[in-house]
Amino acid sequence: MNTRTNTLTLAIALVLATPTLMAATEAESASARAKELDTVSVIGEGETRQVQSLQAIDLKRAVPGTSPLKVMDKLPGVNFTSSDPFGAYEWSTRITVRGFNQNQLGFTLDGIPLGDMSYGNHNGLHISRAAMAENIDYVELAQGAGATSTASTSNLGGTAQFFTRDPSMEYGARVSQMIGSDSAQRTFLSLDSGDHNGFSTYLSGVYSKTDKWKGDGPQQQWQFNGKAMFQQDVWSLTAYAATSRREETDYGDLSLESQQRLGWDWDNYQNDWQRAINAANGIYSGGVNSLDDAYYLGRGLRDDDLASLTLNWDVSDILSTKLQGYYHRNEGQGHWATPYAPSSAAVPISMRTTEYDIERTGFMPSLTLNLGMHTVEAGLWSETSVHGLQRNFYLLSGAPDEIFFYRDPAVRVFSQRFDTDTLQYYVTDRIDLMDGQLTADIGFKGSEVEIDAVNRVGTRAVGSITAKDNFMPQVGLRYGLMDGIELFGSYTENMSAFRPGIGGPFSTTQEGFNEFADDLQPETSDTFEIGVRLSGDSYKASLAAYRVDFQNRLLSIARCAGIIGCPSSFANVGDVESSGVEATLVLKFGDGLEWFNSVAWNQSEYGSDYINGDVLVPTDGKNVVDAPELLFATELSWTAGPLDATIGAKFTDERYITYLNDSKVDSFWLMDASAGYTFEQLGMLESLRISMNISNLMDEEYFATVGSNGFATSDPDGFNYTLQTGSPRQFFLNFDARF
Repeated sequence: MNTRTNTLTLAIALVLATPTLMAATEAESASARAKELDTVSVIGEGETRQVQSLQAIDLKRAVPGTSPLKVMDKLPGVNFTSSDPFGAYEWSTRITVRGFNQNQLGFTLDGIPLGDMSYGNHNGLHISRAAMAENIDYVELAQGAGATSTASTSNLGGTAQFFTRDPSMEYGARVSQMIGSDSAQRTFLSLDSGDHNGFSTYLSGVYSKTDKWKGDGPQQQWQFNGKAMFQQDVWSLTAYAATSRREETDYGDLSLESQQRLGWDWDNYQNDWQRAINAANGIYSGGVNSLDDAYYLGRGLRDDDLASLTLNWDVSDILSTKLQGYYHRNEGQGHWATPYAPSSAAVPISMRTTEYDIERTGFMPSLTLNLGMHTVEAGLWSETSVHGLQRNFYLLSGAPDEIFFYRDPAVRVFSQRFDTDTLQYYVTDRIDLMDGQLTADIGFKGSEVEIDAVNRVGTRAVGSITAKDNFMPQVGLRYGLMDGIELFGSYTENMSAFRPGIGGPFSTTQEGFNEFADDLQPETSDTFEIGVRLSGDSYKASLAAYRVDFQNRLLSIARCAGIIGCPSSFANVGDVESSGVEATLVLKFGDGLEWFNSVAWNQSEYGSDYINGDVLVPTDGKNVVDAPELLFATELSWTAGPLDATIGAKFTDERYITYLNDSKVDSFWLMDASAGYTFEQLGMLESLRISMNISNLMDEEYFATVGSNGFATSDPDGFNYTLQTGSPRQFFLNFDARF
């Protein structure tokens, strides 16, 4: 590995700690300011960008174990889909913001970079593995662009920042038990030490399991979270650790045509080994007419260990510093029982795996100066990462129902290793003018990400590639027009680093890589926003309009069915132009009644045609795939003493699933409901909350995830197996006791 970035970071960290800096000042960083819950607003008051948030109460009302990504779905511009009711089944989870897909967004947890949270991740992990849902305190979403300090190399579009709760200052314990449809269960235990001379900590553990709502096979997870804080007058030290062991059995991917032929509840063959054998031998039954209608099973296994240590030091009245370091280790496998590669004459199926590993270490030093009307912040993010990727086949002698990590393959198709050095730096100045009536944010960030690829087995590409931009400006203004009314506007430039591994430029052959490597440019975006926020005693509202120019869109073009997994081609396919309007309205009627509404209109279109081999693909003016034009969410919540209830609905417009827009899925409405009652001081208990949730209240049948196996250029007859159906109506009951 190139140690240049780590050496530079450590040197700057040492400089920050020297007494020469003690003449400078204390001011909280942007992330520290966000941590103060009394300043967090659902409509982002005081910000120069479109920023909105979810509070602890929003997460509390969801089904226990629900991903905060799913809860974010009600915010304007956000489209989240999953084929399970928790939004945690990773093969199916997808989030888009203003037409940007998950790979083009940024995600952090307490400042720790989570990468793009894609299924075949190369630089992070999913939020559902990084922290338990019960320990997420709040979420902040910047729909257009995150702050310059955000540690992400993929946030062309928005940024979601997740924050874990701090340890309680009081000793306490919490036990909760959820049961529900399809044998769902979730057991959560947590213990807070309380404050002891500035030291406080908590330890949490959870086990969750559910059967699939269709087909056969479990989805289960074991997790541990621990957080400790030692706080003194001018400094604090915070440690966070998380482990996750996740096993999930896949739902079968459908096509438009196969759903019409086989129905919404069609799934893989698991628990019927003989039928899978017959299908592999070309003997179909029950309406099946293709090898790809179903496989015996698919699975995802992910083991993660994450740790971070953060030092905050108020050096003087005008200077504060922060030094954060983190470590993340991951091992994962994706299993696919494939009929395209026999194990023997008697068993015409083998286990095809995609195997992942990640080991990354990062450092993030920063300082903040309070110079009167100026609040200046500067910092670095440095990360070294090693990512391994393999494609293997294992021979089977019978049904592979037992879940474990496979070792010693019969055939290794390819094995790649990627060494990635990331260096990102930023400087920003928040200027308060006119006694705070006018605020300006002026800053920039630079980024350099170098990838070295080594091919150990097979014919995949090797080489080096670098994405670099030393100056990406961000400018924002906020003007308090009068009490309760503020105007805001911003302009931001961003760049996305190239991806190692799946979907990146090294997923092709050496010959293909050599053809485009010298001319390949990283994806970039220019984002313009303007808006107004209104607030009063009984309402909060915001209205924002935006324009995004997305340049150098890079596309990995599949050359075969996903289960076969042959090398892809890779090309720059031009620009994307997005425009839209977002509105939020929150009304408080008194007596504990609140009504939340959001609506977003987005038009994302490809800005040019592109060449696929020798064929012109006429995408100019076509709508971006998986980018609904209209989204509308409404939620009515009521609290009356110990009783609370919520009912919400979300409309998702139709979505195209081909680049030529000749195939699409229909629009749909979803409704969810919840109710709970909290008993205070019940015997030895501090409180006992009993709650019920109903997901998909109207039992809607719909396509949730699109693009599970990528998107076709054209598919007018609907034969691409790249869709996942949403879960039906389900019921969940939870008991939450605090001691």
